[in-house]
Amino acid sequence: MEDNLHDGDYLLIDEISYRFNDPKRGDIIVFRYPENPSQFFIKRIIGLPGETVEIKNDEVTIYNDDFKQGLKLEENYLSLNQQTIGNLRSELDGDEYFVLGDNRLQSSDSRRWGELNKSFITGKAFLRLWPFNRLTKIPVISY
Repeated sequence: MEDNLHDGDYLLIDEISYRFNDPKRGDIIVFRYPENPSQFFIKRIIGLPGETVEIKNDEVTIYNDDFKQGLKLEENYLSLNQQTIGNLRSELDGDEYFVLGDNRLQSSDSRRWGELNKSFITGKAFLRLWPFNRLTKIPVISY
């Protein structure tokens, strides 16, 4: 998640909310890495269950019941030098999410290892405590 979060940041994670509410697009989540569940990853939710995510020409487009023609995501939280490289289309099942890192050029995310099953999600990042000079609430992104 470099650019917005950095290695060594100490985060508080809300592990309770997702027991009562589903994750939302834009949430920064902590989850067990599907290829090695002993490791934890942190990424941003891009695609929700039942949606189709398309990455093409450095753009992310979401297809769902509300946006049958597609919704191109405005990702203002990405730094100017970031690119969403790839050419793929992913149809998400009822318990799957599509996640991307904010450091797109270096991120191991759903473009590489596929959809994320909800059972791997640990919680939502909501506060950076360390380093103290970067103490901040993790912003909520609305699309």
